[in-house]
Amino acid sequence: MCDKTAPRGRLRLEWVYGYRGHQCRNNLFYSAAKDVVYFTAAVGVVYNPREHTQRFYHGHTHDIISLALHPDRVLVATGQVGAEPVVCVWDCYSTSTVSVLQGAHDHGVSGLGFSADGQRLVSVGLDSKNTVCVWDWRRGRVLVSASGHSDRIFDVSWDPVQPDRLVTGGVKHIKFWRVCGGELSWRRGVWGRGLEHTVLSLALRDDVTLSGAVSGDVHVWKDQTLIRTVPNAHDAGIFSLQVGDEGFCSGGRDGCVRLWDQDFNPLSRINLRDSPHGNPGLCVRAVCWRGDRVLAGTQDGEIFEVQTRDPDRPVVLIQGHREAELWALDTHPKQQVALTGGDDRSIRLWSLVDHVLLARCDLDEGVRSVTFHPDGSVVALGLKDGSFCVLRVRDMSEVVRVRERREVVHELRFSPDAALLAVGCNDGSVDIYATAQRYKKVGECRGTAAGFITHLDWSVDSRVLLTNDGAGNRNFYRMPGGRQVDLVDLRGVQWMTWTGVVGSEVNGIWPKYGSEVTANAAHANLSAGVLASADADGHVRLYRFPCTSPGAKYKKYRGHSAPVTCARWSSDLQWLLSTGGADHSLFQWRFVPEGVMGGALDPVLQEGYPDSNSGESDSDQSEVPELDSEVEQEAQSEFQRQVNKQDLPDLPHLPHGSARQPPPASGLRLNFVHGFRGWDTRSCLVWCQSGLAFPAAALCVVYDRVRHTQTFYRGHDDLVLSLTGHPSKDLIASGQVGRDAEIHVWDVQTLKCLSLLRGRHERGVCSLDFTVDGRSLVSVGLDECHSIVIWDWRRGESLARAKGHTDRVLVVKSNPFRTDKLVSAGTKHIKFWQHSGGGLTSRRGVWGSRRTETLMALVFGPAEDLVFSGSSSGDVFLWRDTRLTKTFKTHDGPVFSICPLDQGFVSGGKDGIVELWDQKFERCLKSFAIKRSSLSPASKGLLLEDNPSVRSVTLGHGLIFVGTKNGEILEINKTGAVTLLLQGHMEGEVWGLAAHPLLPVCATVSDDKTLRIWELSTNHRMVAVRKLKKGGRCCAFSPDGKALAVGLSDGSFLVVNADSLEDMVGFHHRRAPISDIRFSPDSGRYLAVASLDSFVDIYSVLTSKRVGVCRGAGGGVTHLDWDCRGKLLQLNTTTNQQLFYEAPRGKRQNISQSEVEKLRWATWSCVLGPALGGAPGPATLNAAAVTSDLSLLATGDALGSIRLYDHPARCRRYGAHGAMVANVRWTNDDAALLSVGGADAALMMWTRDSAPSRDGHAPDSEDSDPDPDGGYDSDVSWERTLDFGTKVQTKIQTRPLLQEPTLDQDRAAVSRAAPLPQKLLTTNTSKKKPVQELILEHVFGYRGLDCRNNLHFLSESLDLVLHTARVAIVQNLSSGTQSFYLEHTDDILSLTVNQHPKYSNVIATGQGGTEPQIRVWEAGSKSTLSVLRCRHGNGVGSLNFSATGKLLLSVGLDPEQTLTVWRWQEGSVAASRGGHRERVFVAEFRPDSESRFVSVGVKHVKFWSVVGGALIYKKGQIAGVGGAKNQTMLALAFGANSVTFTGALSGDVYVWREHLLERVVEKAHSGPIFSMFTSLSDGLIVSPSSSEGGAVKLWDQEMKRCRVFHLETGKPENVRSVCRGNGRILVGTRDGDVVELGEKNSTSNVLLTGLGAAPVSGPGTTPSVAPPPVGGAAAVGGVWGLDTHPIRELLATTGDDAALRIWDLSEKKLLSRVSLGRVALSCSFSSSGDLVALGLDHGEVLVLTTHNLQLWGRRRDRSGAIQALRFSPDDRFLAVGFLDPLVDFYDLSLGPGLKVCTGALCRQVLQVPSGRQVLGGVRVTWATWTSVVGEEVQGAWPPAPEVTEVTEVTEVTEVTTLSASHSGVSVATGDDRGLVHLYGFPPQQGSCRASGGHSGRVRSVKFSCGDRLVVSAGATDGSVMLWRCV
Repeated sequence: MCDKTAPRGRLRLEWVYGYRGHQCRNNLFYSAAKDVVYFTAAVGVVYNPREHTQRFYHGHTHDIISLALHPDRVLVATGQVGAEPVVCVWDCYSTSTVSVLQGAHDHGVSGLGFSADGQRLVSVGLDSKNTVCVWDWRRGRVLVSASGHSDRIFDVSWDPVQPDRLVTGGVKHIKFWRVCGGELSWRRGVWGRGLEHTVLSLALRDDVTLSGAVSGDVHVWKDQTLIRTVPNAHDAGIFSLQVGDEGFCSGGRDGCVRLWDQDFNPLSRINLRDSPHGNPGLCVRAVCWRGDRVLAGTQDGEIFEVQTRDPDRPVVLIQGHREAELWALDTHPKQQVALTGGDDRSIRLWSLVDHVLLARCDLDEGVRSVTFHPDGSVVALGLKDGSFCVLRVRDMSEVVRVRERREVVHELRFSPDAALLAVGCNDGSVDIYATAQRYKKVGECRGTAAGFITHLDWSVDSRVLLTNDGAGNRNFYRMPGGRQVDLVDLRGVQWMTWTGVVGSEVNGIWPKYGSEVTANAAHANLSAGVLASADADGHVRLYRFPCTSPGAKYKKYRGHSAPVTCARWSSDLQWLLSTGGADHSLFQWRFVPEGVMGGALDPVLQEGYPDSNSGESDSDQSEVPELDSEVEQEAQSEFQRQVNKQDLPDLPHLPHGSARQPPPASGLRLNFVHGFRGWDTRSCLVWCQSGLAFPAAALCVVYDRVRHTQTFYRGHDDLVLSLTGHPSKDLIASGQVGRDAEIHVWDVQTLKCLSLLRGRHERGVCSLDFTVDGRSLVSVGLDECHSIVIWDWRRGESLARAKGHTDRVLVVKSNPFRTDKLVSAGTKHIKFWQHSGGGLTSRRGVWGSRRTETLMALVFGPAEDLVFSGSSSGDVFLWRDTRLTKTFKTHDGPVFSICPLDQGFVSGGKDGIVELWDQKFERCLKSFAIKRSSLSPASKGLLLEDNPSVRSVTLGHGLIFVGTKNGEILEINKTGAVTLLLQGHMEGEVWGLAAHPLLPVCATVSDDKTLRIWELSTNHRMVAVRKLKKGGRCCAFSPDGKALAVGLSDGSFLVVNADSLEDMVGFHHRRAPISDIRFSPDSGRYLAVASLDSFVDIYSVLTSKRVGVCRGAGGGVTHLDWDCRGKLLQLNTTTNQQLFYEAPRGKRQNISQSEVEKLRWATWSCVLGPALGGAPGPATLNAAAVTSDLSLLATGDALGSIRLYDHPARCRRYGAHGAMVANVRWTNDDAALLSVGGADAALMMWTRDSAPSRDGHAPDSEDSDPDPDGGYDSDVSWERTLDFGTKVQTKIQTRPLLQEPTLDQDRAAVSRAAPLPQKLLTTNTSKKKPVQELILEHVFGYRGLDCRNNLHFLSESLDLVLHTARVAIVQNLSSGTQSFYLEHTDDILSLTVNQHPKYSNVIATGQGGTEPQIRVWEAGSKSTLSVLRCRHGNGVGSLNFSATGKLLLSVGLDPEQTLTVWRWQEGSVAASRGGHRERVFVAEFRPDSESRFVSVGVKHVKFWSVVGGALIYKKGQIAGVGGAKNQTMLALAFGANSVTFTGALSGDVYVWREHLLERVVEKAHSGPIFSMFTSLSDGLIVSPSSSEGGAVKLWDQEMKRCRVFHLETGKPENVRSVCRGNGRILVGTRDGDVVELGEKNSTSNVLLTGLGAAPVSGPGTTPSVAPPPVGGAAAVGGVWGLDTHPIRELLATTGDDAALRIWDLSEKKLLSRVSLGRVALSCSFSSSGDLVALGLDHGEVLVLTTHNLQLWGRRRDRSGAIQALRFSPDDRFLAVGFLDPLVDFYDLSLGPGLKVCTGALCRQVLQVPSGRQVLGGVRVTWATWTSVVGEEVQGAWPPAPEVTEVTEVTEVTEVTTLSASHSGVSVATGDDRGLVHLYGFPPQQGSCRASGGHSGRVRSVKFSCGDRLVVSAGATDGSVMLWRCV
């Protein structure tokens, strides 16, 4: 029989000929040791030019296309192509992997660059967006990423001075990037007037950036501005620019290398084309200048080295083929020489000893095959054009050239006697030529060749030729005639060579099943019995030769990145040569035969070249081991479910009853669990500080063996499958089942979750292990690829992830000596893993001659490279590094668990024996057999059988603890005594449950075919057990407790003695399972037996006969109950029927529901009927039980929940079962509830608790509370429904460019500048210069209407910070000056200040809109520190920093009200989760915690914890505090000792300790409390009122005493924000006022006066003011009318609050305010400034005097809204424009009567006062210009978009307002995007300067008198901005 094992000899890569210069750049560097670092194919190469040696990095699997060198010149980063490309960071000394970066790019990584400090790495992808990523490469984590450009990026480089700045260049662009927190922002390079160039290369030094262009020019940049151009630096494109020690180095398409000084002045020029090895087409792709040497890599695959002192003598270091496929390869028959030929039309002769190119010959055609003459004097070449030629080796001169064919000559071969040459062509022909006759054709092989000829081999006697073709055929021909012969005629023929891939001798290189050809070529080493194959997947494989059976084992070696086209042994068989097709590289492998290895561990193993794991054919095995049932069962177990518990929130809500009452006063407390999940877990017993931890159902149980008590971790919501202990013994990690399987890390003493890990595993987590330092956690998933994940569990982040194996991974162990190493094992495999950055690399275990086995247990030995593994055969294997070195026989059956000791190990297996071993596993020190006879008297139960299968072993306090498959936990002491501590049912569903009617005892029966009796007292033990022939489904005690009836799954039932469990009677009348069984209550006279075949049989207990049958059910009977008289039966069916039958005959009765309610039932277990009240329907309920006094109803459902009802009522819900709850029963005294889980096989005992637990483990039902909100507030109701994500414009104009043109002759000629009006002529306008720039000087406005907590002190209360529109304002309190942060793009909705001293003056602001973002910035410099791209939709409603200032909490305005915790300095999300289904108003961190915060909102309070990467919460518990109602909460404050204060809608303050309501401060205020503030210095609390005239109260730390302050603003105030500092209180009101209160003297000082806000109507009321036509729910109050005084620096505004305000622009303060009663939509000063006119929304005109705002006149002639009005220059007339559209003219010279002159259509030039239209021919000079329409202002509009058939009209910015300066030389405009533009007059397109600050449509812009200021007003943002003209 053929040996199918892998060969003992090995290959080691010795040399790689080639360098990848094509399609790459900047991939050539000097290392710190002056080695040359580069790459080719999939190999990173480190070349030592002094010793002429190479080292290799093998971490890549595809073509490497990018390389970067770390600043320390030791570490190298390389990026590859592929569907999932990776970046590898490796050490160029050891060539070991340091980090693997993956998951960020598609297709490939085209560019790499290390930052100047080496801490970060930038990469550029080949995806459609050319994604740019910045990595923390040591941790393998993406810090930030962004779309790079729409077209290709060619180079990327870091700024050496500014650590957060980098540059990218590519097709017609250069971008300057800045890393800011979580954002990469960029600015495009400004080329000036020149055209944009394609940038091929970049170099940065100091503050200057150099870019090499495709034109050959070098451009010099400072910041992002082009400052200099160096023309013709090269004659063609510059592919590489590098910074050298003394300047710069460049290389280009012209073949030149140029050196430049630091100012980029030329130093020298090196033309490589003129060198001896150059050629006219040479192109330089990479350069590196270090010291006196320069490296240059060319596109042709050559590396040159040039000394700067002798530039004319470049030296070639590395040579290879050019870009083209490489196919031809042969080795010299007598010398250590190889010849290659490729599609690059060249052949090259290589020295295998010296690793140099000996000769090169260029041809006129591509070469596909070569062969040496037997004497080595000539070589034959097969060419692509169908010809072949023969050359002399000594000088490459041509001997002959023959062309007989037109297809490619793919193979040719000289005969061993040198007489013949066989030439194989792609047309399937083989021609035979005579060498002595100048290669005359003497024969042709004719036969059955069905494809192109791939391989040729001669027999030793040169008489037979063997051919392979592309169709997989093998043919034999007699020579020289070419006659085909059969194999049977060739017996005894010996072959000179074997290069074919077809034939019985090489069947092993083919797969066992299938016919896919993966081998391109093969070559046999006949003397060593080894076959080398060249594979299409890029591998070189070694097999034994011959290998006759398919699927032979092999050793594979990677390095090529493309299909390996050929492989050939050297003449002395020392080396194997292989060629890569597309990678055009030649690899030279040294062969290390078996004898040379000498039994030592081959270094190749350490380089990651494992043996294959090809399977073996069953027919080839003489002995096939028996499969173990337990091992196979576990390996095949699946945890897939149609509905996962994590999906339940997305399912429809279950129907509930109409009656809603408070939950029952009493509750349940989990007391004890009988059960241990041992049948499909291993090593899940953990000894910790608090006792013994193990999984049961959805619980983790901590058992105190001394007290025999249990505590429970109840954070899981599904079955717990894995568990491991922290090295500190105080933490546990547990993994569960689920669609998105969770891992919890929790404290064994507090039972609180410290970290929740999810998002990486599907189906479940089957194995866990902490690293030795406890900082990381390793997990294995049950997903298809059995993923292995390493977690930073405290941060909740995945550090690395890899596919574990195609087969099940059963166990993982971390190395106790090194945190970066681990081992995994499972079904017939073991892998040794290395954690490198963000990746995991593995090496498979080498089994040697041993058959692979399934491994179930792992443990490390006394050294870091020693691992012991327990196998399915009972053996323990010792692995050293990756090789199996020893085998120890330990158990008779699988070894499931091994636990380390200080000086040895403990193992347990299926044989039920626990063995104690020495440190080397060579000697068994002691053996413990688990038998019933060895149980100690202190055991808490009965052992079901001897030698149960041991699944877990652990040690603690000198004891051995054992967990068995049967669900038992035992303790073994040193003497061998065995104590049973706990036990439960075995695998199988548990349905039967019955409580003894008189004693604290219960019975259970299960699918595990056991009936068990349990004692429920403090002993908590199993007192009796009986094995059954079939699984049981139900059981019931007789009324006297002496008999026990058991229903079985085969349709039979038994009645046994309750004490001895011996049979009393049994019947088998049904075939379907017995579903319920019940004795009648009258001394148990009758026994009713229900089955799933729709019948209930009634038996007489006295006669033991069936006396009645209940028929007619529409489905299987599920539940059964007797009435108290024992005369009536109630039953439920699978079709949701509630039926009644009279006993004992079983006659059906029809009873109405009203009569049913009057009946008294002995028990109630049915899931239908009036007793169920508000419980869910029968579709989800499995069981029900009512207490004997009918006060409480308990139900168990299919989702694993137990619900307790005060029926019909709301419930309390309890989760602990991991699967459905199969049954529930109350004990005899109703003091406890018993429950059994279906699939989790756990029996749980719940004790009644008169004071129900409020610890969050037993939360109330999710139903909303029916209590009223505690009042109504119109502002709160309005704010709940706000939508900040959309903006609705108030008015849409038609763009002038898109309007229909009007006839010029019908329009009057207009002019703005000539002739000038008389008053402008007198001002000498010739000296006026246009305004060059607008600088924001001051903002009137504060957003208080719909925001809160957005007003804060800064800098020890010297400054305050607030926001309005999209501007954040920092105002100095002493000077009144303002500075601004203007980086937001939409309305700012939230603001917070970092209170930690380390981050003083750090502010976070969040904006609204469709793309919300959070910006963290510094108040002094206004520099952005971080940009957080939100996961929130619509906007960010609340922000708050943590106590340490490192975390930032944000609340989204999306439908889920998402809460997100950010690490704002990194720009990463720490945790995120939906907050509530209704509005969350505020969320704040506790001031004493980094991980706990509270959120409040519409009728909820939630107390949150950040646990690793997740958020968990407890709902605020109100029950127990009299009179407290679930209200809408609006504000938060905090006290000491976990006290929280929440301000309610009603004005009450709720006081909480932890999550429990402690008391209520009733009527702390008379209206809603919108804001509260906690002083960190003294703990005092500030709370404001929304009524009471704006009262503000300062409370003590317990909110029991307060001091009241009143705002003296002269108007009622609604306070929305408060802040306290340095003895002062800041107050922000709804109307936008900011008031400062002094604590000492109670003074009130108005710091800022707002612009007012429109009132919000309550239900059933109408607003006092007509609602303004403002669109968009997010409008916060707009400014409608705005005008500047013509003489003084005054400003008039009108807004939504129906008031007129007069402002002093020089003093920046409000002078006067008057209420108008209606909203004024427009206002205008007269030319003299004495009057101000107002146009109201109902058509009335008011004229007031300016100095005292007294009414001068009023008139209302129309009902439409007045949109605009304007005084004539002489103040005689007032023009009033309506929305209708009409214009009325009022004659003011007649006094306050305001006589109407006439009306006419607008948008025309009208004569005053007649109103007649003015036609062409009249030239008009205008006093003012505010029109946005006209030829003169056409340039203020953007150009109209081009519209074609295939493009849509894109939205163009619309000009909404315009104003010309008084001098007539400048124009200011406002648009619908919130920008203010500045132009000269007349405006020219593209000549404007834009200034942003408004968040929406700009309503109006005006120049102040003297043109010193431009004033702009926002339509919806409630702000007026003053811009200084420069």
